Amino acid sequence: MTRSAPAKTEALEAEAPAATEIVSVKPIVLPAPGRGADLRVRVSAPVTGKDLPVVLFAHGFGSNLDGYAPLVDHWAAHGFVVIQADHLDSRRLSLPADDPRRPQLWRHRVRDMKRILDELDALEAAVPGLAGRADHGRVVAAGHSFGGQTAGLLAGLRVADPDTGIAEDLSDPRVGAAVLLATAGRGGESLTPFARENLPWLRDQDFSHIAAPTLVVAGDADELPLSTRGPAWTTDPYTLSSGDKHLLTVFDGEHFLGGISGYASAETTDESPERVALVQRVTLAYLRHVTGLDSGAWTAARAALARDTHPLGRLESK
Repeated sequence: MTRSAPAKTEALEAEAPAATEIVSVKPIVLPAPGRGADLRVRVSAPVTGKDLPVVLFAHGFGSNLDGYAPLVDHWAAHGFVVIQADHLDSRRLSLPADDPRRPQLWRHRVRDMKRILDELDALEAAVPGLAGRADHGRVVAAGHSFGGQTAGLLAGLRVADPDTGIAEDLSDPRVGAAVLLATAGRGGESLTPFARENLPWLRDQDFSHIAAPTLVVAGDADELPLSTRGPAWTTDPYTLSSGDKHLLTVFDGEHFLGGISGYASAETTDESPERVALVQRVTLAYLRHVTGLDSGAWTAARAALARDTHPLGRLESK
């Protein structure tokens, strides 16, 4: 018998572990020769616990290391070390329109993440009480929008370089899973003229090489000016990949999925605490599942969000 929607919501809430206090330190500055600017990083972590898995979170185009607090705070309060950076496209850096680094922004983002992985010991040491408490063997890459492509590249996504046409493997074996939120789909005829001209790194993406377990989160009302295909475009990372993949569809969710980019962010066009809570709970359940902390919440989420019986979303797997 199908359970009622309220019962399903209660089941999701019942599986969530208790939150703890967190500490955040920023900016931690990492030297980055050849980047044109040092890499500024923020680290958030629970004040207690050990063997804490690591989440590398990549912000959307133009955002910064202070964004996405509704997700970052939630994950950190429930047992994860979350690391964010100011990528070169951040409005804080005010990169000139003719800056020669612009066509390679997507590649610089991946380099930023790999530099962070290389410097995990230094980043831990910069946070009071964190040294020795993070588990460098359990790393998940996550990101929203442009950041989703960054996380995808670390997990196996191939992007044809706009200058050379070559699609290199930029994945990192240290990344064991990925969470891609409202992320771009395939290129070609799926792109609008604006996207083809201004975002050349979207012209040719191949999702078939994403080998790592991955959760894709997409809003079914995410109408972007980048694609001719409407909201279905952001489901491509799920539909065009194989293996251990999952898709959370957020009903009536637009690009910021109810407001994940920040508390009271003006850019949120579909403000909904309920949608944000859904994304928080499902992504946390998935993170705990893929890092081996606990699978109970993930099993409950899959049961509660099967088919279209929940009012907020649907979770499917393959």
